[in-house]
Amino acid sequence: MRVCVIGTGYVGLVTGVCLAHIGHHVICVDNNEEKVKLMKSGQSPIYEPGLSELMQSSAQSGRLEFTSDLAAGVKHGEILFIAVGTPALPTGESDTRYVEAVARGIGAHLDSSTYKVIVNKSTVPIGSGDWVRMIVLDGVAERLKSLVTAGGSSEPTKEMMANFDVVSNPEFLREGSAVYDTFNPDRIVLGSNSQKAIAMMQELYAPLVERKFAQDQSLPPVPVVVTDLSSAEMIKYAANAFLATKISFINEVANICDRVGADVTQVAKGIGLDSRIGDKFLQAGIGWGGSCFPKDVSALIHTAEDYGYEAELLKSAVNVNKRQRSIAIEKLQQELKILKGKTVGLLGLTFKPDTDDMRDAPALILIEQLNRLGARVKAYDPIVSQSGLSHGLSGVIIETNPEMLADGCDALVLVTDWQEFLKLNYEKMAKLMTNPVMIDGRNFLDREALEKAGFRYVGIGR
Repeated sequence: MRVCVIGTGYVGLVTGVCLAHIGHHVICVDNNEEKVKLMKSGQSPIYEPGLSELMQSSAQSGRLEFTSDLAAGVKHGEILFIAVGTPALPTGESDTRYVEAVARGIGAHLDSSTYKVIVNKSTVPIGSGDWVRMIVLDGVAERLKSLVTAGGSSEPTKEMMANFDVVSNPEFLREGSAVYDTFNPDRIVLGSNSQKAIAMMQELYAPLVERKFAQDQSLPPVPVVVTDLSSAEMIKYAANAFLATKISFINEVANICDRVGADVTQVAKGIGLDSRIGDKFLQAGIGWGGSCFPKDVSALIHTAEDYGYEAELLKSAVNVNKRQRSIAIEKLQQELKILKGKTVGLLGLTFKPDTDDMRDAPALILIEQLNRLGARVKAYDPIVSQSGLSHGLSGVIIETNPEMLADGCDALVLVTDWQEFLKLNYEKMAKLMTNPVMIDGRNFLDREALEKAGFRYVGIGR
């Protein structure tokens, strides 16, 4: 099928590349000329395991193209994905100006000769499906008005000149495993009132539903959940809000464990074996961050307020998460007492491993708080230290290897649970430190191995 993906951020690029890999002809559109030039050269603007290789092979096969020409993309695609960012505003609302601009632009290039399916892939406020349809029709009307003015003919209705339906198709990709998640989805959600549009989306995703590109192709077909527009939009928010709340819950339990002498890792194992609870998202630590959980939970709280409801549980989940980011500071103060004049090293900066994403990363709060308390802050991250992205960070010295990080430190804080951090030479690092203390902010490291290497190990809720 012919596909156009508008927006080559995290979701858009992964979606476009993976759809091209499974056999569709995809044109990715972005208004950033430099970014388009970079992608045309075969380089990915984001770090995601496996993405660059798929991107290059699909481009070489001719199934994947990049352009800044929206008109060309709209003309090409039977299915048009809107995959631009919807960042959070200070109020907690989602900033939908980019979605609006794209929807209006699509309308400016639509005509009635070809049926199009316009897909909301961006995480948009509930009710945005009908809103996007209205904006697209406004774009159509503006184009028709200019044609009438130029030609002097009577104006046809905008509905007569546009032949499309809107579908909500939320993404559930995890940064660091987005390519895997695309080929091995738990479910595919399609929201629309048009059977024709749903049928086209089912055809688009058929290779994924049939698990032709899955790691385990013997599994039954992927469940496809077909809903109305608003329910599909709510599914995305509800899923992220539930996962964020689950993390805040285990962090709350960890804080109680610290006070009563229990071990939250054993507690999490014990409750995770309950099939009603499950063991995922029960790793206590210094809180959640990134581009999705903070934004989506805030947006759902704001939507509830718009309709006269106080989402108290979700607000509590957010408050617990904010407080949790100070736990590492409290533990540093317990170990070092006064932090002023001390040197603290951060192992990891990105909000999670296998990504270069620093959006709302807990590390940023730690750096800010440590600076305020007069500590000298150093950091090492497998991606940030090597990519040059460190130029955007202030109040922290970026080291190029773990040994340089440890040298002269009074304590280390494990911030991001990169797999390679399990294999560092901690014995050598301990000898380089002024005071070998490890605050394991993710309960990720082997306590026994760290203590054998000469560290005083301090976990979260342990």
